[in-house]
Amino acid sequence: MAKDTEKLIRQLSLISYLMAERRPVTAHEIRRDVEGYSGMNEDAFARRFYADRSELESLNIHLTVERPADGGAEQENYSLRSQNFHLQPIEFTDQELAALQTALHLLDGEFAYAEPLRLALQQITWGRPSPLRAPEQLSVALGITASAGGHELSHRLAKIETAIFRKKRISFDYYTMGRDEVSHREVDPYHLLFQGGEFYLLGFSHERGAIRVFKLSRIQGKVSYSTKSEHDFKRPSDFDPRQYASRAEWQLGEHKGVAEILISSRIAWQIQRHFGRYGDIRPASPTEGGPEDIVFLTPYASERSIIAWVLGLGEQARVLSPRSLARQLQDRLLSLREAHASMPTLACRAQGPPSPPKARRRGGARVSGEREGRPDAVIRPERFARLVTLATILIDSGRKGRRLPIDEVCQALQLTVEELKEDIAVLNVVNFGGGSYVLYAEIDEDAREIEVDPEPYSDNFERPARLLPVEAKALIAAIDLIGEHIPQGSLTSARKRIVQALGEDPMEQGLQVAQPPSDDSQIAPQISEAILHKRLIQLEYYKQSEDQITLRTVEPYALVNGREGWYVASFDPGKGAMRHFRLDRVKRVQVTDQSFQPRREVHPAAEVDGWMRTGEVPASASARVWISPERARWARESRRVAEELSDGSLVVELSFAGIDWLVKEILKEAGDAVVLEPQRARQAVLRATQRLLPTADAPPSHRSARQAACAKG
Repeated sequence: MAKDTEKLIRQLSLISYLMAERRPVTAHEIRRDVEGYSGMNEDAFARRFYADRSELESLNIHLTVERPADGGAEQENYSLRSQNFHLQPIEFTDQELAALQTALHLLDGEFAYAEPLRLALQQITWGRPSPLRAPEQLSVALGITASAGGHELSHRLAKIETAIFRKKRISFDYYTMGRDEVSHREVDPYHLLFQGGEFYLLGFSHERGAIRVFKLSRIQGKVSYSTKSEHDFKRPSDFDPRQYASRAEWQLGEHKGVAEILISSRIAWQIQRHFGRYGDIRPASPTEGGPEDIVFLTPYASERSIIAWVLGLGEQARVLSPRSLARQLQDRLLSLREAHASMPTLACRAQGPPSPPKARRRGGARVSGEREGRPDAVIRPERFARLVTLATILIDSGRKGRRLPIDEVCQALQLTVEELKEDIAVLNVVNFGGGSYVLYAEIDEDAREIEVDPEPYSDNFERPARLLPVEAKALIAAIDLIGEHIPQGSLTSARKRIVQALGEDPMEQGLQVAQPPSDDSQIAPQISEAILHKRLIQLEYYKQSEDQITLRTVEPYALVNGREGWYVASFDPGKGAMRHFRLDRVKRVQVTDQSFQPRREVHPAAEVDGWMRTGEVPASASARVWISPERARWARESRRVAEELSDGSLVVELSFAGIDWLVKEILKEAGDAVVLEPQRARQAVLRATQRLLPTADAPPSHRSARQAACAKG
């Protein structure tokens, strides 16, 4: 028998024994009565028993130890309180159960933590209609599902997840984008963060002597344990993962100052709602702007990032201070204007084979109503959790005198038939001496059923066990990923009940799903209600590409998430076509009294596998865009490279459907991107820069290093 199997039998037998005795017992009694310990000498027993206790504690199963005041370790008494093993019942409403079922269905097979999520839902809904068999909802679709994205990245994620759980130091080679170098790292892994479609590791870097953030897709080669020790570190008590997920892009790093940005009244509501958390807001003075304009004060660590954000807002934003930041923004605009006023001279094509393209990450998607082939799950739940859940299912079936279909159990726990046979074989020998077994299950292969005979001590496992850390993390991460975007039920209220039952928020214990910058908490519930009751909605919508607010009355069909946030997939009767409206650009929504009949030809999730997942808009044209050497490394991760040039710059192909959208994308590159063709796009960028530049003559220092790089020839 494998050592892992022996350990599982020993630990399950120990739990059953302690709960069956209902009194403190001595180490001598445990060694004598519990399966797996009886053949050991005292030293071997002491080592194994200590290791088993430590591992159970890491699974949130804590034994109570009573030490006599004047006695040694051999006189300690041990017990396991029921509340330290069994999960507190959670009284979900039917709507909350429906919401949880929808969450599982949307993520099943695509979520990196899909299997632990299934086990968690089995446990928390015990005694209620299973959410795994509830009717499906067809009004939510996901383009971004926290999929690991690829075989190699999946293995890294699984190894790091295990290292966090076991508190093991890891080593790997890491590509640092800013320095363009690969270096070896020794890291104590503290936490995983999913943000913007990517997984990140937060951990203590021994080379840097500080906590650092590592993008998993930039880890190269194998992730290995650094030592053979049982544990290598203890996470600092003052480590707070939330601070790493609550900063704007321009705030990543050491703060250099506070930017004062004038925001026009047209988009003041949008900045207050979506970005107010990243700074402070005050009314603009008469000398600064109009009566309803505001000033946004936000700390920044990267001048380029805050400038790129401001330029993306077009004519609706202007940097007031510091003067050095305003001057740098002007320099970048002047450089951009010059590059589009006359065609820049580019460096020659690089010699040798081009660098291998970086695979652009495509987040997995699950559309409610579709059932595709099921890929292997990335994070496998601990087998301990699977055995405890299986025992609960088998005992319940035996008590009811019901024979369980093999296929039903395999589907519920995502097991193969061989895995099911192995798990049942383990459970059949869980005992603590004297014929005190927990259950006996027999597989009838002809009938493809399982017959269960519960033993007298089966009540130790007849109630669901506490969620193991990976199950709890999977459950809360799934809820946080979807948020309040399910028309029926509430994931927010379900989350509160789960955290209350667990006694802690799993988000703080190893995995955090960062919320997108946009805050649609007021808009999404109203639209969800309209979807549910098939009511027309009236949207006051800011069309950023044209810088205008429009009034639209549409039929809402589904809420869909993508790389830029959440959208409502709608049919616009005025346009006679499907339209997707970003929730963060909805200034106001009104649910009308007018109902609509859903159109058969409408497929609200049709775009999930396209631009929502990849970020590439449906194209009617393509532009060739020069990228500066300083930004080339980042462009390789997300753009389609057409040429590599000898000075380190790139030419990329950028698909676009509208000129206005392309202009915004170029402005957001803050002078590091220049349109080469088509000519009409170059002219559009030139006009946009002229509108953004002040009327005063440009200072003589405007010619930047980026423009000089263009002119090398």
